[in-house]
Amino acid sequence: MNMQLESVIGLEIHIQLKTKSKMFCACDNTGETKPPNTTICPVCMGHPGILPVVNAEAIKMAIKSALALNLRVNLHSKFDRKNYFYPDLPKGYQISQYDEPLAQEGYLEIETKEGKRKINIERLHLEEDTGKLLHVKDKSLVDFNRAGTPLMEIVTKPQIMAPSEAKFFLQQLRTILRYLGVSNADMEKGHLRVDVNLSLRPKGENKLYPKVELKNVNSFRSVERGLEYETKRLVELWEQGEYPKNNSTRGWDEEKNISEEQRIKEGVADYRYFPEPDLPPLNFTKKEIEEIKKSLPELPHDKASRLTKQYGLPTSDVNILVNYLQVADYFEKVVRKLSKQSDDIDKKQSAKLVFNWLINKLFQLLNEKGITVAELSFDQDQFVDFLLLVASRRVNSTNAQILLKRMVETGNDAQSILETEDLAQSGSINLDEIIIKIIIQYPEQVAQYKAGKTPVLKFLLGAVMKETKGKVDPIEAEEMLKQELTL
Repeated sequence: MNMQLESVIGLEIHIQLKTKSKMFCACDNTGETKPPNTTICPVCMGHPGILPVVNAEAIKMAIKSALALNLRVNLHSKFDRKNYFYPDLPKGYQISQYDEPLAQEGYLEIETKEGKRKINIERLHLEEDTGKLLHVKDKSLVDFNRAGTPLMEIVTKPQIMAPSEAKFFLQQLRTILRYLGVSNADMEKGHLRVDVNLSLRPKGENKLYPKVELKNVNSFRSVERGLEYETKRLVELWEQGEYPKNNSTRGWDEEKNISEEQRIKEGVADYRYFPEPDLPPLNFTKKEIEEIKKSLPELPHDKASRLTKQYGLPTSDVNILVNYLQVADYFEKVVRKLSKQSDDIDKKQSAKLVFNWLINKLFQLLNEKGITVAELSFDQDQFVDFLLLVASRRVNSTNAQILLKRMVETGNDAQSILETEDLAQSGSINLDEIIIKIIIQYPEQVAQYKAGKTPVLKFLLGAVMKETKGKVDPIEAEEMLKQELTL
């Protein structure tokens, strides 16, 4: 078969909300950190005669998410029973939303390597999570701590055209969820789980062919690799004239880097939806929705736009900052404090200095030691004091890195470390004498420089810095070295 095929990808994304209690009962919603089957009650276990009660905070979190994703929040919605049996679903049905979801028809504009693309979102609805199966040798154990956890499901339109786009969408969605504070959205811990739907079709057609669903993919890398694998597998089937005739469900094996068939996918009729009789419908006024909208924080896209205009940082730097709200906030607080304390540095200069030392140096140290920004052993004022020493050239770049490392290790302030470890640049050193000494000491390298091999200057400068124990300004030393070598 000789035809051009294109991928059609849709995502079903399940997000655990970080409420204090579960979706329909008062049980502790931190069961993942507790011993198995200790944060459960008759309601989340589905015992006879139980009556669920809706978690108002979960509703508010879901509405915030819907508004941030440009969805229309329905003023009327309801819960339904979705009937199916698995050992980790104690009631034999899941309370979910079917034909009248909380919100519909939104979009998320994603930034890809090829530019911006708007991915439409079909719906956002609420439901409860299932328990967790633990497979031990020839047995399966069930931990019901997770049963009843508030779960928000976001379903995209089948408009994603490449595995990389699916990954970008999920990464940007995770950033928004963290800005809103509704979920930790940690895929490795199961806070964010994805069912990936993929089908192929001849280019130019609008028809949707039977799809393959990859269930519960739990990392961005797995989403991209799983889609790449399935695309290749489906292309081979199409070329053999054996493209899928039915929807099917497959599991992704990260270790083997392959997908494996699990079952023929259920249809809507298999779930036998009907309205949940124990829960009243959800009804809102436009005023209530507007009040929640006013409480939304500055979102990543808006923050990126503001940081670019306000601080003159390049887009690549801004994107690094806005990926993590805590980092962006720390950056801005330090820039403001540094600008106030130094008349010689304006806001844009401060931003550039802070970004370079925060992202390229401090975070590298923190990553090496497994420390988060919240766990830093020194505060923002101490970091500002360190940057003032760098900006005033009281310490050169090499010694500044040593100084910063000592601050992370000890929590001591920059000035005390500077004095105790003798890292400051010294004005008492006779730089002229040392440069002449180095020129006499390395005649071969001097001859190479004078013959046009200018890179050797770095070697000679390094020798000067070593001789002075890093206590002179490297820029001044380099200029003086050049002047002496031209005589």
